[in-house]
Amino acid sequence: MEIAISAILTIVGLVLLCFGGNWLVNGGVAIARKFRISNLVIGMTIVAYGTSTPELAASVAAAGEHSAIILGNIVGSNIANVGMVIGVAAILIPLAVSKSILKKEIPIMLGVSILLVLLSIDGELSTYDGILLLAGLGIFGYYTYKDAMKQRAENQEEIIPSANNVYLKSAGLIGIGVVLLYVGAILTVDNAVILAKEFGLSETIIGLTVIAIGTSLPELITSVIAIRKGHSDIGVGNIIGSNIYNILMIMGVGAALGGVVVGAEVYVDYTIMIVFSLSLLLALKTGIIGRMMGICLTIGYVVYLAATFFK
Repeated sequence: MEIAISAILTIVGLVLLCFGGNWLVNGGVAIARKFRISNLVIGMTIVAYGTSTPELAASVAAAGEHSAIILGNIVGSNIANVGMVIGVAAILIPLAVSKSILKKEIPIMLGVSILLVLLSIDGELSTYDGILLLAGLGIFGYYTYKDAMKQRAENQEEIIPSANNVYLKSAGLIGIGVVLLYVGAILTVDNAVILAKEFGLSETIIGLTVIAIGTSLPELITSVIAIRKGHSDIGVGNIIGSNIYNILMIMGVGAALGGVVVGAEVYVDYTIMIVFSLSLLLALKTGIIGRMMGICLTIGYVVYLAATFFK
């Protein structure tokens, strides 16, 4: 009976994720248009923060006693975001990638990934390491803010007058979307963990697979919805922004709260995370992540999952 209830609640969580992703995209696009900010910046900020909420909740809940889940969740989510989310999205519709993402944002994502590896060399992510990552989050936030203001200044078109209730509606859609994503992810993750434990999976494997996939579902649903609506810049920006926030904000908070022990086996997952991220630079010449690349990313992710289960 417990397994049946968990399966039903998992499905309910997935439904909430779909509604939450749809409203978050709609609210984000409306805000971008009203404030003359590109969809890419909205994707990397409001939408990325919103879809990273489940990872933050899961990491805070696991801080201290279950630190293996935190590290597995973050690394596994970043791998899933590229392999599963971008892979599946590119199979559905080839993704046009802006030069800004290829020349600035992806290198930043790679940079913070390498920083995480360097901080892990001593076998742990200490409280001080967590504070350093959070400081990096502040720097990245300032960079994104300056970029948004530059875009706003370059756009000489006047803001279309609108009533305050339009802004309130957009903010309301974003707020409701984030709440639904949060509740949906918690339902999905908690009940998926119950199902996983029934099959005897360890905490590390649960973090790298079940929780990582569960907390990446908001990114998947939101990105697919955005891309289907013709906003591929929001979809791709959401993934890049989420991967950066996962390391700087969520790992930063998790480490600052109680430290995270880093086992030697995680370096294999670190390597795969960086390789997946580097693969996105293959789109530098054409500016498009095509279906073939999407298929390769998805197959690569499935192989990674299979290898993780049979470690």
